[in-house]
Amino acid sequence: MPINPPGGLGHVPVAVYSCATTSTALGESEERGRCYADARHWHVAGVWSDPAPSLPLMERPGWRAVTAALSAGMIRGVVVSGLTHVAADAAQFAALGVLLRDRGGFLADGSSGTPPRRTPDQARRRRGIGDAASGWFTQTDAYEGDDL
Repeated sequence: MPINPPGGLGHVPVAVYSCATTSTALGESEERGRCYADARHWHVAGVWSDPAPSLPLMERPGWRAVTAALSAGMIRGVVVSGLTHVAADAAQFAALGVLLRDRGGFLADGSSGTPPRRTPDQARRRRGIGDAASGWFTQTDAYEGDDL
């Protein structure tokens, strides 16, 4: 297994798992999990989901696929967009994290990651800030004449 640099950054194959009753909620959870993994330069090797949060975790087909991928060495960790996707409370989430650690993996809560949606104006503004920071100015008429 690859050795990770300090801080958990590096090429680490992970699964994104979510469990929700609506396809919209599943999509948002997947996007949040992917953003969390991308921010750490983790490779998303697979995305699994279940539409029935009322089922016990070990009976969900998507979760069983995630644990099978972990056992087979396809993934090293599991990212969820909130602990409620896999546990009822923080204590259960911690216990599940210990169980995965015993199997050689890890469990990460991506709920503190990037918001799942950005408006077009937010994306344009961020791109403008990045361009300005790198020295690329998209508004050439802003610096005309002897105004400097």
